[in-house]
Amino acid sequence: MRVSVDIGTGVVEQFKAAFRGYPTGVAVITVAGPDGPAGLTASSVASVSLAPPALSFSVMDSPSARLIAAADRLVVNILGAEHADLARDFSRPGAPRFTPEQGWTILPTGEPILPGAQAALRCVTLHRLPVGASMVVVAEVVAAEVGPPGGRLIYHERRFVTEG
Repeated sequence: MRVSVDIGTGVVEQFKAAFRGYPTGVAVITVAGPDGPAGLTASSVASVSLAPPALSFSVMDSPSARLIAAADRLVVNILGAEHADLARDFSRPGAPRFTPEQGWTILPTGEPILPGAQAALRCVTLHRLPVGASMVVVAEVVAAEVGPPGGRLIYHERRFVTEG
């Protein structure tokens, strides 16, 4: 059964409510910024293509988002259940980032990578598409490290939820 939504004043609230109820995976996207590493939590990462291997994500306006959107190289660190605190830290302005306790290392190319992530995908940016107040980034995966299997970290109803 289809529910019709009037494209009017309430559509933004209904759109937000619809996606709050849509569970997604969680990643921290990282870059080498001019003043050091930068990163943010993203729940919009999606597979786009196998040939070439490519993914997409979107970022909204923030200092870290601007650096990520402008970067030619980045790492998408796909998080597992043990990374819920890390996901929270990278989703809040002013929270600790890239601390020794979080376990980051720096690649020879300058990008931060999380060795304990379920996967770390080193990427080069292919396309940037501004959409409203967001930037959609499409990036080719040029190297991938798959970590140990673990429980899932999901973003659902504005919370980080762990399973298994």
